[in-house]
Order: sequence, then structure tokens, then C-alpha cells
Amino acid sequence: MPFYEHIIISRPDISPQQVDELVEGISTLIAEKGGKVGKVEYWGLRNLAYRINKTRKGHYSLINIDAPAAAVHEMERLQRINENVMRYMTIAVEELEEGPSPILARRERDEKKQRARTETNGMDY
Repeated sequence: MPFYEHIIISRPDISPQQVDELVEGISTLIAEKGGKVGKVEYWGLRNLAYRINKTRKGHYSLINIDAPAAAVHEMERLQRINENVMRYMTIAVEELEEGPSPILARRERDEKKQRARTETNGMDY
């Protein structure tokens, strides 16, 4: 089966729990259609590069999928009619990465730098 990376940008006025429920629904659909969901990452509420429906922010989520193309088409069809999903993008990849995505890796690196500064100076910036 082919591998896919799927990014979802959902509306900022829904809660992170609702975003998790959205991702769980996708995972259930993929499992029913004979695929598997690998890594799931929630990147948080982030600024958009440009406004979408007069909105400047969105909840970003990454899902690694190993599924047949029919399952991916059905997932995309359901997301087109879901009013909580602002944008989505599915990319076919050769293999799925196991480690953290560059977004989460950068966040962890920044947190380590902040902790080191706090320990060195004894202050929180």
C-alpha cells in the first residue's frame, strides 16, 4: 500500500479535544477501509500564512497513513464537507518518518534553549 502524509488545518474556534476527535474519526475511517495510521502529531494553534475565510489562525495536525488510494479519497471527500476543516493536504511519500516532524523538533529545541537560559540566569524571560 502507498504511504501518505496528511495535514489538516481546522478552525481556531474549536477546542483541541474536538481536533483530537476529528483525527480519531479519520483514523477509524482509514482502519475500516483496510489501512493503518502511523504517527499522529498535533502542532497546535498556529498563524496562517494568509487569511482563510477571514481567519488568521488554525489548528494544525499531521497524520501518517499507510492505506489504499480508495481510503484516502473517501477521507478527503468527508473532509471537504466537514465545516470544521478549513484546509487539508495529502502527499504521497516513499516512506513514513518515525521521528518527530521538523515542526515538533524545532519546538523541542527552542524549549531546551529557553530552559538553559533560565537555569543560567535564574530568570524567566
